[in-house]
Amino acid sequence: MTNSMNSEGISLTQYSHGAGCGCKIAPDVLSRILAETDSGASNATFPSLLVGHQSRDDAAAVVLDDDRAVLSTTDFFMPIVDDPYDFGRIAATNAISDIYAMGGTPQLAVAILGWPIDKLAPEIANRVVQGGRDVCAQLGFPLAGGHSIDAPEPIFGLAVTGTVERAHLKQNSDACPDDLLILTKPLGIGIHTTAEKQGKLQAAHQGLATTLMCQPNQVGALLAKLDGVNALTDVTGFGFAGHLIEMCRGGSLSAIIDPAAIPELPGLDDYIIQGCVPGGTQRNFDALRDGLPTLASRELAVLCDPQTSGGLLIAVSPSAVEDVQQLLTEHELPSTIVGSFIPDENGESAIHLQAG
Repeated sequence: MTNSMNSEGISLTQYSHGAGCGCKIAPDVLSRILAETDSGASNATFPSLLVGHQSRDDAAAVVLDDDRAVLSTTDFFMPIVDDPYDFGRIAATNAISDIYAMGGTPQLAVAILGWPIDKLAPEIANRVVQGGRDVCAQLGFPLAGGHSIDAPEPIFGLAVTGTVERAHLKQNSDACPDDLLILTKPLGIGIHTTAEKQGKLQAAHQGLATTLMCQPNQVGALLAKLDGVNALTDVTGFGFAGHLIEMCRGGSLSAIIDPAAIPELPGLDDYIIQGCVPGGTQRNFDALRDGLPTLASRELAVLCDPQTSGGLLIAVSPSAVEDVQQLLTEHELPSTIVGSFIPDENGESAIHLQAG
């Protein structure tokens, strides 16, 4: 067992009811929230709007000039780790990932901070913000300002502005039949962080999830320039299954996946048996069950596990897969094919498990 309290004696996760992207509102509930809000933000109303919320993409995009588009995204959540500096780094990396998932380059960020000032000292919040600022600086752009409120739970994130060549703009809805699927980070972040919060994380696994969540998805900007990379998205709070379903629905496709090929963090079987499954997992499954096959409990726990700052899910044509795998290998990222897209003949946009 491990002690989840960090060296500063602070346990941030004790102050939050949710954790990281597991705080996301479930996909079916979000659909109800957005159902009556289409008319004011459509491409018909604003012709310069290239990507709005209708496609449930990672960022909005608006025309900048004939060649470029501006990308805009925001993401924030409650602590998924106890260390304030790491919380800031993870939240920033997660928010910035949306720009990379669209094929873009971040240019500017502002912070979003909610802080229980009657419970946690301002100096702790300073460490959170510093973690976010350092990530932005490492990736070559400033954290230039932000907004803060007194809140009952700690909240941190960023609003990020980026740019992208319009020819290289990638969406989650442009996958094609026969495209192959590649995932660039292992699954299991929600399970590992839940195990840590419960004091059940093995010493050998300490820090693995944090390292993974702090790994930026910069490779997205490079992938977008490769011919044959048709669609990109990052895997976060809706889990692998949820974000794959979004890709399927966007392209009127279904998908076949090989669970055995999907990369995973170590020790998931033991943690699942011990009950280290975040609450968001069941919410994801309940929202997606119409598009999912019959899943064993382990498959459900992994495929619906909420990821925070997860990897990129790439849809690539078979002719380009070697180029994609070479690029990922050069960046020391997983490059195994985990599935493929197929035509959606029944209008169901479903995920199927590979036979055998």
